[in-house]
Amino acid sequence: MPEDYANDTLEIWPENHQAIQLFISLSTQWRVGAGGPTGLDYNVLFTRMERLGLTPERYEQLFDDVRVIESEALTILNKKA
Repeated sequence: MPEDYANDTLEIWPENHQAIQLFISLSTQWRVGAGGPTGLDYNVLFTRMERLGLTPERYEQLFDDVRVIESEALTILNKKA
């Protein structure tokens, strides 16, 4: 949530902005198993990406970028206390 970072400045490089925005738009689209989150619902991700009118190359790059963010998020979300 944005209010969680009220006192922090987050710099996002321009080339990462679209991937971050897409990832944030999927914040309620996690697949969850008995052990916690397992990943994003790619059906929703692909639907959102299709509506962006991307070139095939940009589509693949954006998908890869979101998967990197997803992987890091899963590491944090599934970290054992």
